[in-house]
Amino acid sequence: MRSNKVNAAAGLLGALVLGLSGAVPAVAAPDGAAPEGAARAVRFCGVDRVTGLGVSAGRDVPCAAALGVAAAYTRVWQRAGGAAVDVHTDGATWTCRERRGDPDPYQECLDVNDGGRRVLLTS
Repeated sequence: MRSNKVNAAAGLLGALVLGLSGAVPAVAAPDGAAPEGAARAVRFCGVDRVTGLGVSAGRDVPCAAALGVAAAYTRVWQRAGGAAVDVHTDGATWTCRERRGDPDPYQECLDVNDGGRRVLLTS
């Protein structure tokens, strides 16, 4: 009996890992249009430790950098009151802000020197 429970738990854990390792779809804007830069594919990198939000990065942003951007942003975003916030990490400056999504808002950070480099924080 115990063996069946262990096998079932291992199977569920494996399914969860496989599900998290796939690409994260772009978040649709309320009017159905894709948000700025959404044409670039993003991949799931992990979870922000403070907020529990999922962190995804564009193909040209290493996951370690994306998690660093998310951590820097979540330290200051509540005090920003909805305004855009600049964060500095790993020698780059990122402008982060909340964006309207469908159905839920999400947080987006863009590299100020290369707007195609993006990090998303989603629930």
